[in-house]
Amino acid sequence: MFKSLSLKVIIFGFIFTFFSSFGQSFFLGLFNSSIRETLSITHGQFGSIYALATLLSGFLLIWIGKKIDDINIFKFALCVTLSLAFSCFFFSKISSIALLFIAVFLMRFSGQGLMSHTATTTISRFFTKSRGKALSIGWFGLSTSEFILPVLIVYLLTITSWQNIWISISILVLFLLPLVSFLLVRNLNFESREEVSDKDFEQKEIKNWTRIEVLKDYRFYIICLNMLAMSWIVTGVFVYQSYITESKGWDEFIIAQSFMIYSILSVITLLGAGFLIDKFTSRKLLIFMNLPLLMSTLVLFYFDISISAFIFLGLIGVSNGLANVLGSSTWAEIYGVKYIGSIKALTTSLMVFSTAFGTALFGILIDSGFSIEQIALISFIYVLISLALLFLVRNKLNPKYI
Repeated sequence: MFKSLSLKVIIFGFIFTFFSSFGQSFFLGLFNSSIRETLSITHGQFGSIYALATLLSGFLLIWIGKKIDDINIFKFALCVTLSLAFSCFFFSKISSIALLFIAVFLMRFSGQGLMSHTATTTISRFFTKSRGKALSIGWFGLSTSEFILPVLIVYLLTITSWQNIWISISILVLFLLPLVSFLLVRNLNFESREEVSDKDFEQKEIKNWTRIEVLKDYRFYIICLNMLAMSWIVTGVFVYQSYITESKGWDEFIIAQSFMIYSILSVITLLGAGFLIDKFTSRKLLIFMNLPLLMSTLVLFYFDISISAFIFLGLIGVSNGLANVLGSSTWAEIYGVKYIGSIKALTTSLMVFSTAFGTALFGILIDSGFSIEQIALISFIYVLISLALLFLVRNKLNPKYI
């Protein structure tokens, strides 16, 4: 299916999305209780610190992220790798609220932000005909980490300190990722593209939008409302998974076990979505992206039995699989690839902002006495409104052709 260079780009994307997990909310949320116990802080305090640090990382990403359009991808990836290794080591040294803020900022910026941005921008720019399939396989890296890491970390926390875990992660990143980047993308340049024949693939030349032009397009904001739903709702769920477990009376390992269902369904959806996107386009599939998420909020609202945790996270997994691929391919389809790094830096930073919003909102609501059921209802209303707006413009999402 993929030739040598194409395969290298996909493997690079897979590995970088896997390692982006160390800055993702599902992973950092696993250390929530340990850190709060170490610093003697509340859910709300942790959430506020997490949100502010995430906001700062999002602002910086708008500027740093667009540099991927100007700097050789190997050099850019190497800088991102060194940043992630340092961030992981710094995280192991948290001993005060100030250090927690800096550590979360570093992890969100280098892990969730730059690692995933580097992977998806590289794949989106390189691939044309097979963009959907390539992105689905690339994002499989994150789904793999979501399947493996929660149970592994919960186990490791029973035999060693959380600080030792982070030191080990930093060493792994420092030694592995520079080698990966050298072997896979050292010869990649801005003009490198997937090899396709005219017989296999014909594409009209579409207008390449600059970031300023994108910001003036009303469709961008409606799509973003839908894209960001997963970010803020699921971040809240991941960061406050211990609160949800306590509220529902579930066993402490239920959420970690449910992540396996979440990951399996994410992977199945990822792989299926890639083929569907290449056949029908991202624009036509976008309307279906948040329907499972909408259903998951109802499950959280209505049910308390343990099996509902698996259904809840399973539905989120389906939306996550769709969102990961659509979140990268949609922008390339509508706005072109020439300035895709700049555009994705903006959308990735907005995603980071939304995770900060979700963390802060969940924390404030929890500290204000809101039940998890009431929070689920608020989430349901947001998703429903954003879906309604997208439905109204679903036939106006075509690119402009030159």
